[in-house]
Amino acid sequence: MAAKPPRMLPEAWHPLLARPPLAGLLGQPLVDRALSEMHRLLPPRVALHSLRTFLLADAHARVRGLDCDRAGLLAAAAFHDTGLTAHAPRVPGGFPCRSAALLDRFLAAEQVDRDRRDALTRAVREHLRPLPSRTAGAEARLLHFGAWLDVTGRGARHVPGERRRLSDLAPTPWFAVTFSARVAVCGLRRALPYPSGPAR
Repeated sequence: MAAKPPRMLPEAWHPLLARPPLAGLLGQPLVDRALSEMHRLLPPRVALHSLRTFLLADAHARVRGLDCDRAGLLAAAAFHDTGLTAHAPRVPGGFPCRSAALLDRFLAAEQVDRDRRDALTRAVREHLRPLPSRTAGAEARLLHFGAWLDVTGRGARHVPGERRRLSDLAPTPWFAVTFSARVAVCGLRRALPYPSGPAR
């Protein structure tokens, strides 16, 4: 699967792609192809949420001095909500499990080894839990932190001001409310309902 150069990704992404933690990963094949797949699979506002999720997770890792698979974490963030789309396979366990199945398919195509795939797909499967599992690895804990902080604000004290900075760079007004409503509908419809065309 061909990756799009960063300059060909949506203009709304550019302020986030320019942030050092993301900019430093661009050019790695796994990262570039994950971003291209995210662009293909996700509605614009959900894609921005996914980028912010990674950046918040990465900020938390830096504050706490956690080592992690940063390229893998970006891929997990890129895919963590893809199970809400019509592209997702029909697997049991709700949209996080569908997202994990899509990520696993992507990582297998990228010839990522099984241990790494297992860690990253587990992170995606478990990101919606109220609290991360005690046995979860660093990538699972970080993805959980970033996704919940972006949507709900939970954990903001650990990375003061970062959520606001990222929201100012890539705003998605009322995202938390509209996204939560769409996720609830998705429980019935499987695919995420969203308006076509540019993000509003």
